Amino acid sequence: MTAEGENQLPARITAEGVIVAVRLTPKASSDAVTGVEISAEGPVLKARVRAIPDKGKANEAIAVLLAKWLGVPKSSAALASGGKSRSKQVLVKGDADELMERLAARIADL
Repeated sequence: MTAEGENQLPARITAEGVIVAVRLTPKASSDAVTGVEISAEGPVLKARVRAIPDKGKANEAIAVLLAKWLGVPKSSAALASGGKSRSKQVLVKGDADELMERLAARIADL
């Protein structure tokens, strides 16, 4: 993937896989990835989960949702930062190039 294309995605490559920037809305009516928006920090994936933001339930739910959405095992995704914020960074472990391609394809389908 080109650096230019990578800059348009709400993710960055790391040694373990990719870190996906997410703007999370908890207490929603359903779990879903709803689109991409441009924030001050760059593009972020918009998502909502039914879980409440209590004792890490919403954080766990976003990791599970992203893993399912990208077609990777649940154990591959975990919150990297943003535990008490709506802006989260989720680490998805795996082949970074493949994950970026999956992310681009899934975003194109939104």
